[in-house]
Amino acid sequence: MNSRPAPFDELDRKIVTALMENARTSFAEIGAEIGLSSTAVKRRVDRLRETDVITGFTATVRPSALGWRTEAYVEVYCEGAAPPRRLAEVVRGYPEITAAMTVTGGADALLHVRARDVEHFEEVLERIRAEPFIRKTISVMVLSHLIPDSPEAGAALLAPEDAGDGGAAELR
Repeated sequence: MNSRPAPFDELDRKIVTALMENARTSFAEIGAEIGLSSTAVKRRVDRLRETDVITGFTATVRPSALGWRTEAYVEVYCEGAAPPRRLAEVVRGYPEITAAMTVTGGADALLHVRARDVEHFEEVLERIRAEPFIRKTISVMVLSHLIPDSPEAGAALLAPEDAGDGGAAELR
């Protein structure tokens, strides 16, 4: 039995593109668009999932509808060389951090933070700064998204209900 992954061809690329545009598109609709049966599309999607080309399906949600009205990027500077695994452990403890990555340049990491409001963001920032290996942070607040349909403009997490105002996030 061959253990090499199946090649990723032009039909796979068209299937992935269709699913990225709308993950709810049916296999029949995709098949009609690219000239395959719905069964053939399903087999290919199953293979793409098994080989981790497709890692999941998600809904893109307007963050403000979930209570996230403030957004920032935070550069994190560590004392010494903080290992990425330690940084990952820390950021997993913050539901407000929606993305985190190590980076080149002066900073050690870059965090994408969402909060209910500026006061909530300030509280999150103070908790981050209190971590024993954090030397300093530099924050940049997001004013607007120039590409509103980008993944960064969406959200996957609900705003925490227990941070600051003692109640559920206001939805508008």
